[in-house]
Amino acid sequence: MSLLALTDTQISSWVASFMLPLFRVGAVLMTMPVFGTTLVSRRIRMYFILAITVVIAPGLPPMPEVHPLDLSGLMLIVEQIIIGALLGFSLQLFFQAFVVAGQIVAIQMGMGFASMVDPVNGVSTAVIGQFFTMLVTLMFLGMNGHLVVFEVLTESFTTLPVGSGLSTTDFWEIAGKLGWVLAAALMLVLPAITALLVVNVAFGIMTRAAPQLNIFSIGFPLTLALGMLILWVSLGDILNQYQPLVVEALQFLRELARAR
Repeated sequence: MSLLALTDTQISSWVASFMLPLFRVGAVLMTMPVFGTTLVSRRIRMYFILAITVVIAPGLPPMPEVHPLDLSGLMLIVEQIIIGALLGFSLQLFFQAFVVAGQIVAIQMGMGFASMVDPVNGVSTAVIGQFFTMLVTLMFLGMNGHLVVFEVLTESFTTLPVGSGLSTTDFWEIAGKLGWVLAAALMLVLPAITALLVVNVAFGIMTRAAPQLNIFSIGFPLTLALGMLILWVSLGDILNQYQPLVVEALQFLRELARAR
């Protein structure tokens, strides 16, 4: 009985066809907003990474030969981690726009002191910012945004094949998106900020007109109540504000991965 003879080349190709996609998929899932948070345990994330890699690996283009203990093999692994981390981080920018929007509204309405531990990022954030984070997460999952991310990730192995790398232009594109986060956050809460500004100006005029009334003693709770009312009214149009932002974020993700 003859045993199956395997050459080093065959073993290297089999290892590369699974190991290299595994690192890119793992980097994306470890850095993207929904699956890369502390709400999902590391064991569950590893199961997701292995399952997605097993599903997409047979349909990927041929991988280059890899020697795991060689410097070239380590460089390919580092390249996949960087590409996956950049794809995940570019999607984080979209979610952070809503977090910044919640922080701005909380400061304007006097709720900046009301903070809680954010289970997603592990830091203390304003309650309004945490509410916006949960809201955008539910809308993102409800509209199958995560499936679009997995589609772009699969196409990236064709548009950004292993060994091609990322140019410095891709890094500058992500850096340029940092300004987009602040602009998007301001556009989200501009009506609420304007309404609260009018309220504060009215309090200032009343104080100048009748100083003996001590308007600021009732101004804080009134501003808080009006801020909650304005926020409740503005949430009725949150879907129309969410759609163009998520389209732009996913389109930027496709452009970064050079996907169709």
